[in-house]
Amino acid sequence: MTRTTTSQDGPAVVLDGVHKRYGSIQAVDGVSLTVARGEFFGLLGPNGAGKTTLIEIMEGQRQADSGSLSVLGHQPWPRNVALLPKLGVQTQASAFFVRLTAREHLRTMAALYRTDREAAERALASVGLTEQGDIRVDDLSGGQRQRLAIASALGHDPELIFLDEPTAALDPQARRALWEVLRDLKKAGRTIVYTTHHLDEAEALCDRVAIMIHGRIAALDSPSRLVAAGSPTTRLLVPSGRLTLAAAQAIPGVDRATEEADSIILETLQSGPVLAAIDQIAGLQGVQTRTASLEDVYLELTGASQS
Repeated sequence: MTRTTTSQDGPAVVLDGVHKRYGSIQAVDGVSLTVARGEFFGLLGPNGAGKTTLIEIMEGQRQADSGSLSVLGHQPWPRNVALLPKLGVQTQASAFFVRLTAREHLRTMAALYRTDREAAERALASVGLTEQGDIRVDDLSGGQRQRLAIASALGHDPELIFLDEPTAALDPQARRALWEVLRDLKKAGRTIVYTTHHLDEAEALCDRVAIMIHGRIAALDSPSRLVAAGSPTTRLLVPSGRLTLAAAQAIPGVDRATEEADSIILETLQSGPVLAAIDQIAGLQGVQTRTASLEDVYLELTGASQS
C-alpha cells in the first residue's frame, strides 16, 4: 500500500515501514525515516546492509513489497515520469554514451531533459572536467568517469539528488574538491541523499546519517550527536621507544594500553591527568590525541552486529 504527500513544503522523502525481500534475503526490513528538504542525508552501512536497495526504492527503480513512501510529494512507483526531472541519480554502475566525448555526453543528457546546452558546461566545471570535455568517454580514467557520472546527475538542476558512493574511485584531492561541489549544492537548497564508506566524509558533510545493518536502521541522528552518545574514551598515541607497554599500563587513569605498529596506544576517560603523567615520563612531543569519531560509532554498531 502506498500514499502520496501533496504539500510542496513537506519533506523531500518519507518512508514508513518499507520492506523488500529477494527470496530468502530480507534486504530492507521495516525502514521508516524522513528526509527534510534541503537536508544532506547520509545512508551508511556495510556491504549487503540494504542501502542500495533502499535508494533504488526511493528513486522508483524498485517496488517495495510493503510500506508507504513519498518522494517530493509524489509516489515514485510505478515509474513517475513527472517526478523524474526533479531527481538527479548517480549509481554505482552508471551508463554512458561511451563513443561520445564527455561534453557531447552531457549535451545529450541536457537535450533529454530539455535543458540548455550551457548546462553541459556548467556540469563539467562543477566536477572539474572542463579540460577533459573533448575526450571520449571510453578514454577517461575510472575516476574521471565517476566525476562524469556525478555531472550527469547534476546537469538538469534537480531538486533531489541521489549519490551512491560518489567518491569511491576518486583520489584524495578530487574527493575533497567534490566535497565543495556538494556543499555548494546544499547551500543552493538541493536535497542530497547519498551512501558512502568514507566515514570522515559523512561526518564532515551530513546533517544526519542513518546506519543500516541487515536491512534495518540501527542508528539515526546527526554525526555529532551519534558521536556524543558513543564512547567517551580518548586514545593517546605515544611513539614507540618513548614509553614501554608496562609503564603505560601503570599510569593511573589508563584503562587499557596496547602496542600497534610504531605506537603505544593508551585508552582513558581521564585524558588530562594521563597526558600530564606521559609528559613527566617521556614528554609530549609526537603524542597524538584521538577522541571518538563517527567511524568509532559505526564500527561499534556494525562489529556488534557481526559478532
